[in-house]
Amino acid sequence: MGYTAGFEPAILPSNARQAHMEMHDTPIIDKGGYVMLGSDDYLLRMMAANNDQESINNYVAWTITHSQAIGVKVVNPGGINAFKFNQRKLDLDEKNSFYGVTPREILLRLARAVKELGIPHPLHVHGCNLGVPGNMDTTLDTMDGIGGLPMHMTHIQFHSYGTEGDYKFSSGAAEIAEAINRHKNITVDVGQILFGQTVTASGDSMHQHAGHAHAHPNKWVTMDIECDAGCGVLPFKYKDQSFVNALQWMIGLETFLLVEDPWRIFLTTDHPNGAPFTSYPHLIRLLMDKTFRNEVLSRLHPEAQKASRLASIDREYSLYEIAIMTRAGAAKLVGLADRGHLGVGGAADITVYTDHADREKMFSKPDYVFKDGRMVVKDGDLIDVTWGTTHVVKPEYDKSIETSLKGYFDKYLTMKMGNFKISDDEIVDDGRGSLTIQPLHKGGPV
Repeated sequence: MGYTAGFEPAILPSNARQAHMEMHDTPIIDKGGYVMLGSDDYLLRMMAANNDQESINNYVAWTITHSQAIGVKVVNPGGINAFKFNQRKLDLDEKNSFYGVTPREILLRLARAVKELGIPHPLHVHGCNLGVPGNMDTTLDTMDGIGGLPMHMTHIQFHSYGTEGDYKFSSGAAEIAEAINRHKNITVDVGQILFGQTVTASGDSMHQHAGHAHAHPNKWVTMDIECDAGCGVLPFKYKDQSFVNALQWMIGLETFLLVEDPWRIFLTTDHPNGAPFTSYPHLIRLLMDKTFRNEVLSRLHPEAQKASRLASIDREYSLYEIAIMTRAGAAKLVGLADRGHLGVGGAADITVYTDHADREKMFSKPDYVFKDGRMVVKDGDLIDVTWGTTHVVKPEYDKSIETSLKGYFDKYLTMKMGNFKISDDEIVDDGRGSLTIQPLHKGGPV
């Protein structure tokens, strides 16, 4: 489809080596990952003991450095851990029954750490109460309560639900979009759902357990890995004649069309949870072609149509806005100064499409793709194989933290601390790719 970089959004620290090995098997594209914190016992122990912010920063920096990551992801902050203690939900200001800390406290601590360490990509947040009717209030409170710190809220569609109407399920897209427009420190990706069979895969084991009754077909699995976090996988089918699924589709598109700044909203289907990423060309057409969008809308569940304002929204994305949302803005968000533009010093990752009125057809098959200046696709066919780089950041930390960490590893984990650390050589020693250390944006304490 013409993309030259892809980032894994949730790497468990103890499983990072396996994640990098799998990413290495993918040619051409650059890659990187966001290391997953927020339900790990070591962090929660530090917070329960009221450790100072500097110690939290050191732990975050140590973890991101030795996981070879470029950002920090939080999934259901504290909730995956709370699930182990038989809590089946955890609201923003509800305490983890074992550690006594709240999701809000976790988000503030980690957002401060990311900012103070100078990590370009803001804290990447999968918030509380995913998929729960009424969760728009939690989402709005999360935005308001982060204190102006940079924060990226992921798959925002799944966090934009109200409780109005006969079905007690309604769109909160207008309120969420208004808040995004107002809070300039907030960026989002949408997590658009599209109809058909897919599979949901998430570190949010609490939510995956709650949703297992809706699995299609009726199979599911959830697990915990090394006290760091969880993982749940279940198959799911989105149906266009389901009121809930149809309205979810509309909520995602409403959010895309009501958020004003294309530099702060990004094209995602929360692959594979909303739909596979191969459906991006179809999604782009929905955003760029109101007539096509309303044709699809007219075939969906009639009561869902009545509950949405989508048909009345006239906006159509321009090619310029699509380029920002899928390339320039995304590169800027992650901190890749030499990607997403054609300026001096750029990496010469270039994709060429033939203009076509059917935007889905246009974006499905590029004419040419250049990776670091080398042509790898011509007339839609792969003609060369290159190996992209792995993007990382390496913030500084006080090495004395390893004294405490070694004791923790020895007592509680099956992996020794020395084996946890991924060396630079491991990333590049197979000859497939390289390691690129991105600069930090040091701004001092906040």
